[in-house]
Amino acid sequence: MSKKPVAIEDLKRFKLVSDPQFSPDGQSILFGIKTVGEKNKTLNHLHLIGPDGNLNTLTQGDKSASQGRWSPDGKTISFVAGRDGAGSQILLLPHHGEARALTTHEEGSIGDTAWSPDGKYIAYTFRPTHPDFSEAGKKARAEEGLSTAPLCTESIWYRLDGDGYFGEQRYKLYVVHVATGESTMIFSESALGNYAFDWSPDSAELAVITSAEKFPFIATPNDQIFRVKLDGSFSMLPGLPKGDKQCVKWSPDGDWLAYGGDIDEKDPWGTRNTKLYLVSPNGGTPCDLTGHEDFDLDVATLSDTKEASFGAVLQWAPDSKSVFAQVGTFGQTHIGQIDIENGGVKLLTKGNCSLSLGDLSPDGKTVASIYADPTVIPEIVTVDLATGASQQKTNLNAAYLAETEIAKIEELWLTAADGYKVHGWVMRPPNASGKTPGVLEVHGGPHAQYGWVFFHEFQVLAAQGYTVLFTNPRGSKGYGEAHCNAIQGDWGNKDWIDVQAALEWLKADPQIDSTKLGIVGGSYGGYMTNWAIGHTHDFAAAITDRCVSNMVSMAGNSDFPFNKDGYFKGVAWGDLEQITELWRQSPIAYFESVKTPTLIIHSEGDLRCNVEQGEQVFTALQQQGIPSRFVRYPSSTSHGMSRSGPADLRMHRLGEIVAWWNRFLR
Repeated sequence: MSKKPVAIEDLKRFKLVSDPQFSPDGQSILFGIKTVGEKNKTLNHLHLIGPDGNLNTLTQGDKSASQGRWSPDGKTISFVAGRDGAGSQILLLPHHGEARALTTHEEGSIGDTAWSPDGKYIAYTFRPTHPDFSEAGKKARAEEGLSTAPLCTESIWYRLDGDGYFGEQRYKLYVVHVATGESTMIFSESALGNYAFDWSPDSAELAVITSAEKFPFIATPNDQIFRVKLDGSFSMLPGLPKGDKQCVKWSPDGDWLAYGGDIDEKDPWGTRNTKLYLVSPNGGTPCDLTGHEDFDLDVATLSDTKEASFGAVLQWAPDSKSVFAQVGTFGQTHIGQIDIENGGVKLLTKGNCSLSLGDLSPDGKTVASIYADPTVIPEIVTVDLATGASQQKTNLNAAYLAETEIAKIEELWLTAADGYKVHGWVMRPPNASGKTPGVLEVHGGPHAQYGWVFFHEFQVLAAQGYTVLFTNPRGSKGYGEAHCNAIQGDWGNKDWIDVQAALEWLKADPQIDSTKLGIVGGSYGGYMTNWAIGHTHDFAAAITDRCVSNMVSMAGNSDFPFNKDGYFKGVAWGDLEQITELWRQSPIAYFESVKTPTLIIHSEGDLRCNVEQGEQVFTALQQQGIPSRFVRYPSSTSHGMSRSGPADLRMHRLGEIVAWWNRFLR
């Protein structure tokens, strides 16, 4: 029986796994499955792989559940979900019985959660919804015939893409007593409400990372570690340098704090490698355990079958002698181990795939992980840390893969005009005959990587008869610090040289029609698409998605505004000399040269790259009579719509992409 080609609507069939957690006895794995249900609703629910290997459903219904966590005794599972219109709450699910709400907060949002080692408390972050914008507040105003309430703020941090507008409300750190349900706020020192935290082994306190600056968007990076006791008293560890810090983890023996970060105060966007640091809980000078090697512990491998996950992922070995880390390198994601005596990264897994660092088994011999590769939709596996061998625990997408023609990829190394080597991959249409159109995909970030993962969009294009090329030009992560740092404050230079190498490869490949080439990218990839059509006419069509076009306006209307002389030189609100560098790197500055028919895709709710960035592109093209189409998604969607938006709009987006290519590349 012939297999079916990959289709746009297939995304409704995918079952996407997340967040695997070992039970305290190491016999079961708790994890999430995200599916598209009735009436286009995407839901995440908790499931359990028992000792017998069978799959059990723990939560269901029309409310998603996330952050499933075992109590230390294994008798209870906590999770976060919405109940009875009260926003998100922490709920408890006993081994035998029904789930019940543990917290009783007013409407708001719960962030990260963590059980204390003694099982008496759960630490978590919570941010209340402003009364004017709560469901009760909106209902009351409507009943009185009042307009939507205005948002008033005196803080530059009042919104976040994917999170929306929260004004001056902030996350604060709480602990809830599991036996009584009594919640206590214990720490609120962050100007932004951003915290990473971990319990001490004796359950008496927490190590907390947050910025020590009163105005973080003016100052250089200055994350610090605080020790916070259950009564709310706290102290900042002395002796730590400024710079980025993330994912603090207290060693099981209590002697050390491990965290990911860097000491460079002039690197607000993390172009330098994230390293593993070790410091005493009493403070002092941290020890850099990985800086002598060119590994980065904060590498996101992008895909549309998982969320874009940035940040270090760390786990202590039970004997406190080493730390396990998730390492992205050359398009792969693997599990590494760092010995605290000798330092250095030892990669425990290998292969052309992505293996996440999930939860460690109690004996420290196995890790629960998520496996993906270009022909496999992510599934739960366990990894033997001694051998690196993995054992598959779920096979949720097996039926789909068995009946569908999945395109494979070929690995490439391209040579740029200055001799630099660029890593990439090509995906050719299955069973293609004759020359095909070629499409170059440019990833966002820019400090992320494409790699060995399943990408539905690429598969759709291959099924439609397009050859897809995707690369990791300079600026990408996973290839060492110099590769990533090469474009800091200098977009459109070395990255463009590398993108041109990809263009030249497409033009030279004998299986591709060089007169029918397209370029597409989202976010920074949209920036590079805009840059490309302003600097070459070799592309027959282009698609710019959630793009950056004007650095001057972007500097002030993004949810992460540019600091003066931070990542980019100059400032958007200065005189002409101050603005020059930002304008020089703005694709819109070169649009008098554009001739390429271009599709513009943008979400009105995009707070990272404001919709006006796409509007400027559309206006410039329309006023020059260049074929162009503007697809605007509603304010309920965000910058990450192609990965996490509503299924119907994601399918609509893919339909628009295919239709544009068919219009100009056929």
